[in-house]
Parts: sequence; structure tokens; C-alpha cells
Amino acid sequence: MHRHLVLIGTGGTIAATANAAQQLTDYTVTQGIAAMLAAVPGAHELADIHCEQLFNIDSRAMGSAQVLRLARRIEQHLKSGAVDGIVVTHGTDTLEETAFLLHLTLQCQVPVVLVGAMRPGSALSADGPLNLYNALLVACDPASQARGVLVAMNDTIVSARAALKLSTTQVQAFGVDGTGVLGSITDRVVRYWARPDVPANPLCSLKGLRRLPAVDLILDYQDAPLHPYQAAIAAGASGIVVAGMGNGSLSSAAERGCRLATRHGLVCIRASRVPRGAVTLKSSDHDTGLLAAGALNALQARTVLRLALAQHWGTEQIRETLQRL
Repeated sequence: MHRHLVLIGTGGTIAATANAAQQLTDYTVTQGIAAMLAAVPGAHELADIHCEQLFNIDSRAMGSAQVLRLARRIEQHLKSGAVDGIVVTHGTDTLEETAFLLHLTLQCQVPVVLVGAMRPGSALSADGPLNLYNALLVACDPASQARGVLVAMNDTIVSARAALKLSTTQVQAFGVDGTGVLGSITDRVVRYWARPDVPANPLCSLKGLRRLPAVDLILDYQDAPLHPYQAAIAAGASGIVVAGMGNGSLSSAAERGCRLATRHGLVCIRASRVPRGAVTLKSSDHDTGLLAAGALNALQARTVLRLALAQHWGTEQIRETLQRL
């Protein structure tokens, strides 16, 4: 059976070119999604592929308005029942944030695969074409169904729930935080070793959701000052996620800042700047009004909090959700 895929372009390094073949950084997004696909030999032998150019920007310029628009467009295709898979090209700078939001808001039986590149298309050893071919291969494979949102890069398949960018420039930039990869692509063969824990229902509906409330992310460290918290309050933020020390431990300034923010109606979450391990509950959390990020990293906790605040959830519902995810 010939499969029907939708390929959505949003920009990023995979769509970029530089002035010289040896130049691997400092490039510009120049290529449209149709031109990118045309440069991948054998792609049209995999499936009937419909291209859509939703954006063509660096992912550092992606905001919640663009990500939610992308999510709604994917949801439209999923509900149509006319596609066997969806591939999204995306810049790697914020790919993990977009992937996690899609993980929380989409219910997909057919594969939704995000893919990017670490080197521009003009580079001597550009990784984009093979990454894109492999992402299409993953989206075509029946074994990819009901595995949620996936990220396929550098011959590796990981769940959007666990995807992390681990290198600034190397092609093996994407991995996971201690949970293992789901599978691999080797010589045009997709192999899976694990099935991710996919949410039974989306965390929230995308209907009518155009932007998300402002939530600031503040790093905590030795001799940390109070003014970032004061600035967040003054700027009208709805919440704060603190990338704290160790098991979500906070400096005295961070504690004071969170107390001040809580009194002004902001929701504050203790996360960690440490790359591995969950932030556990503290007996003092209920008294201080702080929430623990649980198994979520600081960026993920921020995404959850923004979605929760958009739905006007109370503190206890947010607390329970953070511990469940």
C-alpha cells in the first residue's frame, strides 16, 4: 500500500545555507520545504508526499504563537484521516520545546516525526538530507504508529517526551535523559526496542488557544540576586520556573523571590539545573506555595505551567499534574 505523508517545513538549519562549503555555523535560512525534498534522492519512492511551508525561520525565533499554529495544523491533518504520517522539519535550537508541547497537546495514532539538522545544506557533510529521508522512513513504517510524537535525527529515534539537545554543534546532538532511545534507522531499516508512555489524553485542547501566558525561567546559583524575580513580577509574568540547585534546592534569594512572586499571584515551580534526576516533594512546599517539577526538566516544567495557566488551573491541579508526567 502506497502511503500518504505530509511534510511541514518551519525552517531551521536543515533549511539553511552558508557562504562556503566548509562553513558549518553562521548560516541563513534560505531553502523552502519543496526544494529540500527535491534534493533527497528516493524520497518520493517512499510515499506520496504533500509539502506545506508553515514558516521558514530560525527556531530561536519560534514563539508560542507559531508552535500552537503548528500544533493546530498537525491536529487538522490527524483528524482528516487522510494521512499515514506527518514529518516536521524544525531548527534544533528549540526543537525539544516544540516537540514536548506537541507531545502534551496531540493525540496521534499515525506517526508525527520532527527532524532537523546540525549542519546547513551547503556544508561538505550536510546531515539534513539523510536525516529527512530517515524521518520520512520512520513516518512510513507501520511500527511507528501509536508511539506518540517522535524525533528522528542522526539515525536515532527518541520520544518527544524525553528529547534533549546535548551538543551545540556535533551531528549527534539529540539524545535523551537517562530513559534510553526508542529505536534506530540503519540502512533504510527502522528498528524499535521500546514503546514510550504516551498520554491517554491531551493535557489541554488546542481549540481557541493562540498564545500562552508568560512564564519566566530563572537560573539559581551562588550569590544569586533577587532582582530577576522582581523583574518577572513587574513585567506581568504569570509564573516562574526556577532551575535550582541539586534536588530543586533554592538559594536564599530564590526563596525570597518565590515568596514575593507567590504573594503577587504568580505560580512558582522548583526545577533543577542538574541534567538528571527528578525534583522530589518537600514538606515545606505546601507552606511556601512552591511546586516541585518532578521528572520534568526546567524547560518542560515551563511548558506544562504555561498550558495549565492558559486553562486557569488551580495550584493543586498543577501540582498533581507535574508529579504525574
